[in-house]
Amino acid sequence: MCTKILIADDEMDIVSMLGSFFESKGYLILSAVNGIEVLKQVEQQPDIILLDINMPELDGLEICKRIRDYVSCPILFLTARIEDNDKIKGFAVGGDDYIVKPFSLMELEARVSAHLRREARHTFEAQIKFSGDLTINYSERCLFFVGKRLELAKKEFDIVELLSQNPGQIFDKEHIYERIWGYDSEGDSSVVAEHIRRIRTKIAVYTDRTYIETVWGCGYKWIK
Repeated sequence: MCTKILIADDEMDIVSMLGSFFESKGYLILSAVNGIEVLKQVEQQPDIILLDINMPELDGLEICKRIRDYVSCPILFLTARIEDNDKIKGFAVGGDDYIVKPFSLMELEARVSAHLRREARHTFEAQIKFSGDLTINYSERCLFFVGKRLELAKKEFDIVELLSQNPGQIFDKEHIYERIWGYDSEGDSSVVAEHIRRIRTKIAVYTDRTYIETVWGCGYKWIK
């Protein structure tokens, strides 16, 4: 699948030049010449955005502020000048980098590639965790032991997800119950102990290693 790059600049010559350059490198090009068009193109879920700060209708800083809560891809500002105060504003609204005009196409490509590699690593880390022979796939919501798939019930996996993403942190039964079952659920926190017993029983088929440790009088924690 082609990497989608959104190029947003009010100068058509720059949009055309960058579009041709990145297209020759195998990218799928999305383009915009004003702030309203940027908002429309963001709906196409680009993998990275090159965003001119001085855009008409909505400037780059305002656009970034509006979209940052809805898109996770890197946003690189394009600007003719840059001062410390400008950088602070840009990073404060969620920008990831600055490219100062005029710029080298080779340097720009290197910056784009570096951000995309970093984003890919973060995505991978967010989806999968390795712990000894155990692999937790958060996307598929299941466990693997040396390639063998171990299925968990929904609430069982929710508990594993909560604990494993916060290794070493102790969660008492009440906290786990509120996070997994919700404040308004009927029942009580005693159900947590039963679910953890089931999780341990399923894991014990593959290994005698302890992953969820009971901290007596306090709760449970995931062993790093």
